[in-house]
Amino acid sequence: MFTGIIHHQGIFKGYRQGKREIAVEAPLPISSLGTGESVALNGVCLSLTKREGNVLFFNLSQETLLKTTLGSLKIGEKLNLELPLTLQSTLSGHLMTGHVDGRGKILRITDRKPGKRLTVFFSPELRPYLVLKGPVAVNGVSLTIAEVGPSSFEVELIPVTLEKSTLWGLKRGDGVNLECDIFGKYVYNWLNQGKIRR
Repeated sequence: MFTGIIHHQGIFKGYRQGKREIAVEAPLPISSLGTGESVALNGVCLSLTKREGNVLFFNLSQETLLKTTLGSLKIGEKLNLELPLTLQSTLSGHLMTGHVDGRGKILRITDRKPGKRLTVFFSPELRPYLVLKGPVAVNGVSLTIAEVGPSSFEVELIPVTLEKSTLWGLKRGDGVNLECDIFGKYVYNWLNQGKIRR
């Protein structure tokens, strides 16, 4: 589990084995993790497979490449990094799993002093899980939905979020990873059990 409160950023160093492995340069304490431990990269929970100095390696599954933006990174691009929640952690954000629900796209960035306001496009299947004043994670950053429509939502980025995360560098048209509220997904699934066909 994660909170979406970002304290660390890493640098994308490249892919290996096609795109089946990703390399990320990370600061302490993340770079001191052991193999098998979890890290959220731009909101995607991955398990550390090996380490070379402060460069960490993670496997990328076909599902991860399909659902997230981790398969389209550029060398040197900065990533939001988050360690998993512990029983001693302060729950400052929202509960998140690091299991991305889909990709979004930045439609608009508006200056809203002292921060910014993002308008994000999402695919129709995510609409049931997006609630006004509810949580959403954008590239692993825990945010609160200020406005929501049929195919887009708006969130406010306060100065500390812009300072601590990579969201300050987003541009119109950029793809982002979206994770919806886990409780909303469970409730929606429970209410629709008789209607959902597999």
